[in-house]
Amino acid sequence: MKASNLTPLKFADASRAVRHVFIRDLELDSYIGVYNHEKNTSQKIRVNVDLSVLEDTQSLGDNIDNVVCYEKIATAIETIVKSGHVHLVETLAENIAEMSLQDARVSCVRVRVEKLEAIKNTASVGVEIERYRK
Repeated sequence: MKASNLTPLKFADASRAVRHVFIRDLELDSYIGVYNHEKNTSQKIRVNVDLSVLEDTQSLGDNIDNVVCYEKIATAIETIVKSGHVHLVETLAENIAEMSLQDARVSCVRVRVEKLEAIKNTASVGVEIERYRK
């Protein structure tokens, strides 16, 4: 198994009551890119998301409504990607970060978007951003 090239950051923190919710290696077909040859053909992208989630003082009660649901986040990412062509991976990353921060429990989000077929002889190229709730 190939080692990850993601830099580990500490998201979970018991002293601050912060939970780490993440999505790893979500691969999607996307219409992304500034060049003419990218505008009519989909490209494979990979998305990774890390969320710092403030824990509630109440019990989870084993109820999905009491947590930030990674399935809902993944579905929202797919909806953003399918919404139409974007020129920049930076724009896509910002859109994903903005969507993630709409949940008041999310205090920080890190988003990594990689194009898997853009540059010959590379595994991927892309961008990683981190945004905090203001």
